[in-house]
Amino acid sequence: MTKNVLIMAANGQISQLVEEGLLNGSQFSDVHLTLFARQKSRLASNSRVTSITGSLDNPADVKQAIAGQDIVFVGVVDHTPDNHQTQNVVDAMKAAGVQRLIYANVLGIYDEVPGAYGRWNKSAIGSGLASALRSDQIMEQSGLAYTTLRLPWLNDREVKYEITHKDEQYLGVSGSRKSIADVVLRIIADPDFLKNDSVGIADPATQGQTRPVY
Repeated sequence: MTKNVLIMAANGQISQLVEEGLLNGSQFSDVHLTLFARQKSRLASNSRVTSITGSLDNPADVKQAIAGQDIVFVGVVDHTPDNHQTQNVVDAMKAAGVQRLIYANVLGIYDEVPGAYGRWNKSAIGSGLASALRSDQIMEQSGLAYTTLRLPWLNDREVKYEITHKDEQYLGVSGSRKSIADVVLRIIADPDFLKNDSVGIADPATQGQTRPVY
């Protein structure tokens, strides 16, 4: 049976890694991929790919893209002042009867990052933490099967990560884009993995650093 997977903000670097994993991994041969972006993806010519041009800011675009999907991955953090991007996705999924949602977010929304790095992180991205937190809360209250990915400061290293949960201290300060993509692929392979959770993902070897590790 075909599994329909939608990637929104499909031209982002993590989204592209997820796309590559889905198209090249033998365990994902049953996946039909829909890519949603402001500009059409370079993969539009693939027979297993449908490419849609649209904006997360436009409810009609979001509704059209989500219809008929099984899993939705949003690869961009919602920093809109009123969180209308998250709300557009949630509303469209509920209207279409689509349950499984994976949404990118940032570390620090629960004051879960300890020490000097936590203080530095708050000073660096503090202006966006309130909207990021609300995005997570909208999903938690939505009734959907959601996973929030609280991303670390990213690098292009290989896959190496540990996962922490909402009520746990964040472990590590940086992690690779490949690691985040790996977690998304694990969820797509097993939709019960990390269901109804807000998780941190980082390289534990970077724990204790006071600045991002690139």
